[in-house]
Amino acid sequence: MAFPPAFLEELKNRVPLTQVVGKRVRLQRDGKEQKGLCPFHNEKTPSFRVNDQKGVFHCFGCGAGGNVFDFLTRAEGMAFLEAVKHLADLAGMALPDPDPESEAREKRRKTIGEAMEAAALWFVAQLATQAGERGRDYLAGRGLGREALARFRLGYAPDSFDALGPALVRQGFAEDLLIEAGLRRARESDNKPFDFFRNRVIFPVADRRGRVVAFGARALGDDKPKYINSPETPLFQKSRTLYQLHHAREAAAKGQALIVAEGYMDVIALALAGFEGAVAPLGTALTEDHLVELWRLAPEPVICLDGDAAGQAAQARTAERALPLLRPGQSLRFAVLPSGQDPDSLIRAQGPEAMRACLDAATPLSQVLWRIALGERAPDTPEQKAMVRARLRDMVGRIGDEGVRRFYGDEFRRRVDEELYSARRPFDARPTMGPRRPAFRQGPRGLMRPPPQTAWQAPIREMPAPEAAQERTLVLALINHPFLIAESAERLADLSLQNKELDAIRRTLLDLAAGRADTATALDKAAVNAHVIASGQAEVLDRLVQARVEHTHSWIKPEARPETVRENFGNALTHYRDRRMRPAELEAERNRFAAEPTAQNFERLAALTPAGNGGEDGNT
Repeated sequence: MAFPPAFLEELKNRVPLTQVVGKRVRLQRDGKEQKGLCPFHNEKTPSFRVNDQKGVFHCFGCGAGGNVFDFLTRAEGMAFLEAVKHLADLAGMALPDPDPESEAREKRRKTIGEAMEAAALWFVAQLATQAGERGRDYLAGRGLGREALARFRLGYAPDSFDALGPALVRQGFAEDLLIEAGLRRARESDNKPFDFFRNRVIFPVADRRGRVVAFGARALGDDKPKYINSPETPLFQKSRTLYQLHHAREAAAKGQALIVAEGYMDVIALALAGFEGAVAPLGTALTEDHLVELWRLAPEPVICLDGDAAGQAAQARTAERALPLLRPGQSLRFAVLPSGQDPDSLIRAQGPEAMRACLDAATPLSQVLWRIALGERAPDTPEQKAMVRARLRDMVGRIGDEGVRRFYGDEFRRRVDEELYSARRPFDARPTMGPRRPAFRQGPRGLMRPPPQTAWQAPIREMPAPEAAQERTLVLALINHPFLIAESAERLADLSLQNKELDAIRRTLLDLAAGRADTATALDKAAVNAHVIASGQAEVLDRLVQARVEHTHSWIKPEARPETVRENFGNALTHYRDRRMRPAELEAERNRFAAEPTAQNFERLAALTPAGNGGEDGNT
C-alpha cells in the first residue's frame, strides 16, 4: 500500500522519535539530543543519539541511523506497512483509505499467515504422536532433546496425502488458500488437492518478527530431494529469507557474531552450543538481498562453509557477489571448516571450542578474493601473473563504493608488488658520494625550500630511465595541480608506480582526497605539500622538486593553464600505463582467447589491442 508523502511527514511530526526509541532504549538528555546504548550492537559507553528536531537517530559506534520508520523496521523487525500502522496508532491518526484491491491483498496475506501458524502448531502436535515416533528418533539421533524440539518448534508431517489439509479445513481455512500458502498442491490429472509435506521432519521458517511464513522439511524415507522448502508465496520469498533470523537479530544486538551456515541442523547445533547468531539460507546460495539483510544486523557477518569443494565454490560465489554491495565498515569474513565437517558434526565430535577456533580464524574478504585471483596454484610465469592482476582489477572494478574501491586497489597493488614482482631497489638508492639533501621544513611563513645544491645525483634505478622520468612527471603534476587528484582518482587508484617511494606519495594523495568531507572545494598546493611532509615523505618530495622536471615539461609548472595541464596529464597517464602494463596484459588476454575463443574474450583482447594493428607493435 502506498501512502501520500504528506501523510508520512505528518506522521513523523506527530510522534517524537524519542517516544518510539525510548520504549527500547533508555535515553538521557544531552544538549539538544538524547543519548543511550545502541540497540544494534553491544556497547558500554553510549554512542547512540536521537534528535527530535531533525527526526533522526545515529550510532557513532556501528553507523546505524535513519528516521522513525528505519528504527521500527530495523529494531522491531516490522515491515514498512506495520511501522506506519504502529505510528498512526500512537499519533491517533487514521490511515488513508486503501483502494479495494490493496485492502483485499492485505486481508489475504493476514489469513495466509494465520494458516501458517495453525500448520506449525499441527506439525508440532504430530511429532508427539505415535506416528511421529520416527521423526523423534531421527531428531534424537542428531542430539536434540525435548527442550531443543520446543525451542525451535520442530514438527512432523505424517506419511499421508490428506492429513494436514483436512485438519486445517476443519479450522475454517479454505482449500484454495492452503494451496496459495504452499501447504497443499493440486494434482495435474484431476485437480484434487494433496498435502505438500509428507513423512518429513518439519522446520518452521519465520520472518524478522518471528511469524511463521514457510517450512523446511527433511525426508525420513527415500524420497528425493532430501530437503524441500515451501514454494514462494505472498509471505515468503526464498531469496530474501534466512532461517532463524529473528533469533539471530537479538543475539547480534548483544554483540554476538552473526554466522551464516549452510543448513537447518547447522544453525540449530550452533545455537545450542552458544552461537545464537546463526542463520542459514533456504537451500540456495546467499543472494544480494540476503547480504543486505545480514548487514542490517552486523557489520561483518562470518560465512561458515563446509571444507569440501562445494563449500569452496560457495565461498567464491559469495565473495564476488558481495563486491558491488561493499560499503565503509561493511564486509564479510569466511570460516572454512575441516574437510568433511560441518558445524553440527564438528561440534558433536570436538565441542564448541573447536567451532570457536574456526570462527576466530575466519579470513577477511580481501584475502579470500586474493586467493580466488591466484587460482589453484601460485603463478610462476609472466603470463600467469598478468592474468592474476587482470582478475584483481576486474574484482576491484565491481566494487560500488568509491572509497572502498580505492583501498582495495591499493591493497591488491601492494600485494602484487610484494608477492608477484621481483624486489626492486628503493627510490633513494644512489651512489654513496655526496651529502644527502636536506628536506623541506616548516618556517615562520610556511614551507621553506632547502638551500640550493650544485648538483643532484639521479637515483640508481633498475627500472628503465623513460619510466622513471614518467613517474616523476606524474607525481609532480599531482602535487603542483591538486585538482588532478580528484579528477583522476579512479585511474590513479588502479595504478601502481614501480618506484616504491613515489608510489607511496601517490597513495598519500589519494587518501587525502578520499578523506575530505568537503569535496566541493578543490585542494590547494600548500595543503598537499603539508600533508605529504606530515606523512614522513618530505625528503622524497625534496628530491622530486629538485629533479627539475618542470624544465622538460612546462605544463607541470604551477602557473600552467588548467586545461593544458588536464590534457597533458591525461596523455601522460595513458602513455605510462600502456608502456608499463599493456604488454603483459595483452599476452594474457591472447592466451585467454586462444583457450576460450568466446565473444567476451575477443572484446577484452580487442580493448587492449591498438587500433589498426595486429598486436601492440604491429609485428605480431
